[in-house]
Order: sequence, then structure tokens, then C-alpha cells
Amino acid sequence: SSDVVAGRGFAHGFVVLSETADFFYKCDDFYSPKDELSIRWNDPAIGIKWGVDKPQLSAKDADAPLLADASNLPSYGQI
Repeated sequence: SSDVVAGRGFAHGFVVLSETADFFYKCDDFYSPKDELSIRWNDPAIGIKWGVDKPQLSAKDADAPLLADASNLPSYGQI
């Protein structure tokens, strides 16, 4: 068992390389699909090597814009 914590507004993704996996989200407020934002899982500008040739993706993830084209992402200013 492993835990991953991603704060509000933090882009996150995962790949399952085993036959099965249980993945649970815990949100800090009520789930609101209309407020979800996505960026393309295989965006070359991000450069993640996922290690899979034919991923199973949700429609939302398959149709997500590239990071450079994602005009609806929030801006948090300088860190």
C-alpha cells in the first residue's frame, strides 16, 4: 500500500503497471466535475516517460489540451 498526497491545484497523474490496482481520491471539498482541469498526459513539453504503449484513458484525459494551450489553468504567481 502506498499513499500520494497532491495539494489543491497540483497537477498529478499515475500509471498502473500491474494487472489491478485500487485508487481512491480524497478531496478537501465536495467533488465538482465542472471544476476539473486537465493537461495532456503525454505532452512532450512535460516529457514524462510513462512506460506504456497503449494506455487506457478516460475521455477527459484523452482530449486534454497541451500545457501550452491550456488557457484555463490557474496561475499561482511566483513561488
